[in-house]
Amino acid sequence: MSLLTDEVRALLGSRRVYTAPEPLGAAACRYFAQAIGDDNPIYRDGEFARAHGLPGVTAPPTLICETGQYTGLPMDRDGYAGHSWHLDVPGTRQVRGGNAYTFHRRVRPSDVITATWEIHDLTEKRTRDGKDMLIVGSRATYTDQDGDLLAVNEETIILVAMDGGAG
Repeated sequence: MSLLTDEVRALLGSRRVYTAPEPLGAAACRYFAQAIGDDNPIYRDGEFARAHGLPGVTAPPTLICETGQYTGLPMDRDGYAGHSWHLDVPGTRQVRGGNAYTFHRRVRPSDVITATWEIHDLTEKRTRDGKDMLIVGSRATYTDQDGDLLAVNEETIILVAMDGGAG
């Protein structure tokens, strides 16, 4: 039996769109930089940022990728309130395959972010030890209030069968 069932196959092309209810804000930029231990003054000092060719403070790059701040979703059983595909395929465990980020411009506190997630690839393979796995490719595109591209996050999620091959 394949992990790529009709139900899973129907997810291909699925799209979710989340738009923040307000601008990102300077406090969010400053707090996120502090939380990740990045003390670069461009995240908190407008004068410093302008002296370095920026219009003012900016956000640390991956802040916009943390969708929990603007999706308005309820927390899941693990306490996460951001975007998730909730890929619950019986008999599998989920493994994060990784993320590849491309940043197109610095995010400003005045930006209102829209994240558009889409599942664009479903591929079946086998692990070295013969277990079935399903590789799910999804893409998040982040734009500002004018539709200008800010960043893209290519995410890979891997579902691995808990037993041997499915068949």
